[in-house]
Amino acid sequence: MSDVKAVQHASHWGAYRVLVQDGRIVGTEPIPEDPAPSPIIGSITDWVDPARRIAQPMARESWLEAKRAGRPTDGSGRGQERFVPLSWEEAFRLVASEIDRVRQDHGNDAIFAGSYGWTSCGRFHHAPSQLKRMLNLVGGYTGHVDTYSIAAGPAILRHTLGSDEACVGKASTFDAIAEHTQTLLVFGALAPRTAQNEAGGIGAHTLEENLKRIAERGVRVVHISPVKDDLPEWVGAEWWPIRPNSDTALMLALAQEIRRAGNHDLTFLERYTSGADLFLDYLAGHSDGVEKTAEWAATLTGLDAQAIRDLAAQLPATRSMITVSWSLQRAQHGEQPYWAALGLASVIGQIGLPGGGVGYGYGSLGGMGAAIPLSRSPSLPQLTKPNRAFIPVARITDLLLNPGGAFDYEGKTYRYPETRMVYWAGGNPYHHHQDLNRLERAWARPETIVVQDPCWTAAALRADIVLPATTSLERNDIAGNRRCDLIIAMQKAVEPLGEARNDFDIFCGLAKELGVLEDFTEGRDEMGWLRHMYEKVRHNSQERFGHAMPDFDGFWEAGYVPVPTKENHTYLEAFRADPDASPLTTESGRIVLGSQLLAERCYEDCLAHPAWLPPQEWLDGKRAGFHLLSNQPTGRLHSQLHQGPTSLAEKRNGREQLRLNPADAEKLAIADGATVRVWNERGSCLATASLTDAVTPGVVVLPTGSWLTYSQDGRLELSGNPNVLTPDVPTSSFGQGCAAHTCMVQIEAYDGPAPDPTDYYDRSLRQAVAQG
Repeated sequence: MSDVKAVQHASHWGAYRVLVQDGRIVGTEPIPEDPAPSPIIGSITDWVDPARRIAQPMARESWLEAKRAGRPTDGSGRGQERFVPLSWEEAFRLVASEIDRVRQDHGNDAIFAGSYGWTSCGRFHHAPSQLKRMLNLVGGYTGHVDTYSIAAGPAILRHTLGSDEACVGKASTFDAIAEHTQTLLVFGALAPRTAQNEAGGIGAHTLEENLKRIAERGVRVVHISPVKDDLPEWVGAEWWPIRPNSDTALMLALAQEIRRAGNHDLTFLERYTSGADLFLDYLAGHSDGVEKTAEWAATLTGLDAQAIRDLAAQLPATRSMITVSWSLQRAQHGEQPYWAALGLASVIGQIGLPGGGVGYGYGSLGGMGAAIPLSRSPSLPQLTKPNRAFIPVARITDLLLNPGGAFDYEGKTYRYPETRMVYWAGGNPYHHHQDLNRLERAWARPETIVVQDPCWTAAALRADIVLPATTSLERNDIAGNRRCDLIIAMQKAVEPLGEARNDFDIFCGLAKELGVLEDFTEGRDEMGWLRHMYEKVRHNSQERFGHAMPDFDGFWEAGYVPVPTKENHTYLEAFRADPDASPLTTESGRIVLGSQLLAERCYEDCLAHPAWLPPQEWLDGKRAGFHLLSNQPTGRLHSQLHQGPTSLAEKRNGREQLRLNPADAEKLAIADGATVRVWNERGSCLATASLTDAVTPGVVVLPTGSWLTYSQDGRLELSGNPNVLTPDVPTSSFGQGCAAHTCMVQIEAYDGPAPDPTDYYDRSLRQAVAQG
């Protein structure tokens, strides 16, 4: 038997080496520089398990028959019919002919290019980039802006701060917070659970190190969340179990109590902000007759009014930092907590000082708050997009159901094009979209749906043509993004399964059929592109920062190399030093607390200043049930590696665990480990009850990413997918983001037969791809 070979690789969970023996993966080991490696890397062998992998190109039977006969296609059978195999040559011809047909008969706006690429952290075989590059060579496509993770937040910050840097990785670094902050307000989470992930890969997981420094310094940490373990217990934080969706009310009350006491920084407000008078008048109740006092907030948040007042007294007296996780803006009116936190920080007046101000998304990904990479990151150029059509990312169902309908985004009005073809590469909308039953109805409308993926996801099972892509383990790539401290070689570990091809080769085949192969490849093969992308980063690092990196061959042999980074960064430091010399790119050049644009637009769901706007579903006492939060699981990223060992360890009885407070469980006569049905007017699913005091009464938590598995009659989801329950509504007319956390549900013990979701899914899959 041959020796074990260590192959350098990377994933969304970090850099590691794949241990390969006789062409098989026998283990993994993280790089030694990572102080807190993710356990998920041990699950990667699931990627090369053939059980749910797509083995060859396939087409839905009735769609293929209609195409071969020249008849119109019908999407009503998607997800119900069997698939038949295709050769790669026929698959290329079918997909290319559909692209040509749609763009020639209906225009390129009628092609929706879906997903944003969490299938791999590789920057070359980044499926959406490959897809969009190819489509841009033949006239373009309808794309999306923002992400399901974060959309409302960037939208409002681009308007109020002039950019979204504060919520995508360029706020103050967490080492500066660990060194200088005296009072830390944590709205939402600061969890290693989410910080183990990063879109383009990550070298070192540093959140826990910085949290330990905060604990050692004795910083007062106030953790404001319905879920106690959204911050590690050893940090020693005070837990304020706030009612979900009411954070904005607390922020406004803190700001008003500071002002009532005369402790607000009027100089900061006058010099560094615009529209502050409008905001302050609202806090005082001059505009709506309701002063935003501690008592007012207490009735909405469930928190103690005196504690709110005491905290308001401490914030301006100490160096105070406000952190707001991405999760808060994934709710109806999700723009408001981000804007209200900015308003509170402006009232305190410490923005631009070390350890003070406000930052967004710390811990939401591993690179958030880490040292900031300075040089460019590797990427595949998507080329110039010839057409302008787009949608906000979470409005895919609206796009399909409402062609020609109007929508607003960041203060402008647009229209949804009529979609004839969907090409989804490297993603699974049946994981991340809300109200999946509504999506199911919309999904039947396009004439053709192409899904390119390594696995038989729920989206692939609802496609007309399925193209099998390799996983990152079966090809060469390069990792590293705008938040990654390393450039990492992703070296091929094993041979492709079945007839799977890498994303570049798939799009080369399509580009050839479409007559744009030379422009698509620019004469480079896989390794040629990796060399080209790396050398651009190397030259940029040397020329701009004097940072030497080895040539490509040296890098590929070493496996990973550091890029220049900046530590101890203070956000808006230059702006604070001289706002005239370093103005913000806002309507006023200052921090916007009262918006001229929003005053002109008169949106009822996004006012001209930060405001408390109650969502349509929350624990307001008017509606029975529980507030459902759907967070990121510990054992996988989204729906990836759903059957991996770290993911399975988080399940019970094959289902996701619904965490609920023991007092609630006692009222419902639900025992720990019992199967429960969770439902509302949108859908229902099964889960396993897990009782914990870490979840406040009235709130339940069901993680995202369980593979959608309906019962035979389609009425009950069996695996615990929360997106059969979450509402498909926008955060507001301004931001149009995902509002998953605006969700009320009912719960009951389930006594009926509960099929094993894994067996049920796999049996359905075998029926769908069976031959004969």
